[in-house]
Amino acid sequence: MVLSVRKSSLAVLMSMVIFIAVNAYAQNADEALMLLREGNTRFAAMKMRHPNVSAERRVDTAVGGQNPFAAVLACSDSREPVEVIFDRGIGDIFVVRVAGNIATDPSVIGSIEYAAEHLGTSLIIVMGHTECGAVKAAISGPPLCGDIRAIQKTIEVVAVKVKKYQPALRGDELLHAVVKENVFQAIEDILSNSEEIKHMVREGKLKILPAVYNLKTGAVEWL
Repeated sequence: MVLSVRKSSLAVLMSMVIFIAVNAYAQNADEALMLLREGNTRFAAMKMRHPNVSAERRVDTAVGGQNPFAAVLACSDSREPVEVIFDRGIGDIFVVRVAGNIATDPSVIGSIEYAAEHLGTSLIIVMGHTECGAVKAAISGPPLCGDIRAIQKTIEVVAVKVKKYQPALRGDELLHAVVKENVFQAIEDILSNSEEIKHMVREGKLKILPAVYNLKTGAVEWL
């Protein structure tokens, strides 16, 4: 269960979105989402088709350039291989990965802006995952050393919010709640720190959706 305050902000975000054309593989954000959903269903059932992984596809995208139908901000965790999870191939998904799937660094936000502004991607997914080590460290771990401490501190703020509004949560329930809230926080950070993305959402040129990947089942939960 996500926080009521985050539900309100998500409702406002969704009300701003209108679908537009994206490319030959997905005519709008709705169709792009359908491709991701269908691919994940195949992956979870271990019935992958492995589209767009041929030598011809490799050459076509090298010569003709990339035209991804979706962009995904995901955690760097090696158990969350984005293209595999969605059963997609070369040039299909523009992927940005950072530990904890946070969006406070300009390079992360700039990468998302590039996908939306220069590649014409009209669908952005921010995807966390179950059993996230970065989230666990933020909930109960000791202060970490080095630059990883910045990631931990960012998610600690989210963990404090969840504990404040849902004080009864413990263990796995608390972990999952913080994982979800951290996804919503990343979306909020993108919109707060990128006038370009915010403008595209308001103009109906871009849709941003939250999701959580289940490491055990292989299924993506769409929030």
